[in-house]
Amino acid sequence: MRFQPYPFEKLNALLGSVRCNEKLKPLVLTIGEPQFETPEFIQECFKKNSHLLNKYPKVAGEQILREAQMNFAKRRFGVDLRANELVTTLGTREALFNLPQFLLFDKINPVMAYPNPFYQIYEGAAIASRAKSIYMNLTQENGFKPQIDENVLKECDLVILNSPSNPTASVMSLEEMKEWAALALKYDFVLINDECYSEIYCTHAPHSLLEASIAIGNGNFKNILVLNSISKRSCAPSLRSGFAAGDSLLLTQYAKYRTYAGCAAGVPMQLAAAEAWNNDRHVEKVRQKYIKNFQIAKEILDADESEATFYVWLKVEDDEKFAKELYERKNVKVLPGSYLGREGAGRGFVRIALVLEEQDTKEALKRIADFIKGR
Repeated sequence: MRFQPYPFEKLNALLGSVRCNEKLKPLVLTIGEPQFETPEFIQECFKKNSHLLNKYPKVAGEQILREAQMNFAKRRFGVDLRANELVTTLGTREALFNLPQFLLFDKINPVMAYPNPFYQIYEGAAIASRAKSIYMNLTQENGFKPQIDENVLKECDLVILNSPSNPTASVMSLEEMKEWAALALKYDFVLINDECYSEIYCTHAPHSLLEASIAIGNGNFKNILVLNSISKRSCAPSLRSGFAAGDSLLLTQYAKYRTYAGCAAGVPMQLAAAEAWNNDRHVEKVRQKYIKNFQIAKEILDADESEATFYVWLKVEDDEKFAKELYERKNVKVLPGSYLGREGAGRGFVRIALVLEEQDTKEALKRIADFIKGR
C-alpha cells in the first residue's frame, strides 16, 4: 500500500526551513482539535472509574455507552435506533478507515466516491480497499456540495459524504440528503455520512442522513450508515468514542469483524463517554465558544459565516505561499487547502481552525488580517 503523506506532514516539510517571527507567540490554527478544557464532569467520571483499568473492555461497547449513544440519536435527530442498528466505535477515524475495507472486501473491482477536498482517511480507506477513487469536487460554483453524474453512480459500491464538511464548512440540507438517500437505493450502493461535526453549528442544527432515510420511507436504513463522535462536541478526542448507525444487516456483520480487530476504548473511557453522550448542556457551552470565534472572524477577516464546524475556508491566491509567509512573518500556522485535495481541489484556499480560546483566536486573526493588508 502506498499512502500519501498526511497534510500535517506536508505542512511540516513546507515550514521546516522557514525561520518564523520568534518575537510573537506561536499560534496554531491547523489541526481540528478543540483546545478548550474537557468538561469537569467527564474528567471526574473517568477518575472515579479508573480502578476498572484492570478489565478488558467490550469491543461491542459497554451497555451504558450504547444506550447513551442511542439516546443521543433520539434526542438530537428524533431517530429511534434498535440495538442492532448501532455499533460503538473507537471514534470515527477507526470506522472511516476499516468500515470501507469491510464493505468492499468481496468486491472484485471496488469503486468508492468521496468529496474532494477531503478528510484524508477517506483516501486511505480507498487505498487499503484497493478501490478506484471517484472525486466529487467541492467548488464555489456548486456551493461546496458533493455532486456526481448518475451514470458514474452506477459503478459505485460505496459513497462517503461529509456534512457538515471538513474543510469547507458547507452543510447539506435535508432535501439534498434525501436525494442522496434515494440514489443509494436506486443504484444499490452503500452511502455513509461522516457527521462528526453535527453538533458544532451557529444557528440551525444540521440534519442527519438517518433523518433523510426515514423521510424517503427507508425506515430500516437499507444501504445507509452514519458515523458520529464526541471528540468535537465534548472537547474529548482522547476518549475515542464514536458510533456507526444505520443498516442492521451491514452493522451486524461489521460488529463481528470488529471483534477480531479488537478496537475498543478502556472501560473508564467508555463510562466517561457515556456521561458525555447523555449530557447536552456542556455542548451548548462549547458551541457558544465557537460561535464567538466565528463572530471574531467575521469582524476581523470579513470571513463568510460558516453554518457549522469550526473552520474558516479562506480564499487566497497561492495557498502554500500564503501559509509559508504567514508563518514567517506572523508566527501563525494555517493549512494550505491543496494539502486536503487532489487534482487541484482546495488550491487557492487555506483552512483556519478556530479552536483556540477567544483571546488567542482574536490575536491570531488580527495577525492574519495585518499580513493580508501588508502583502
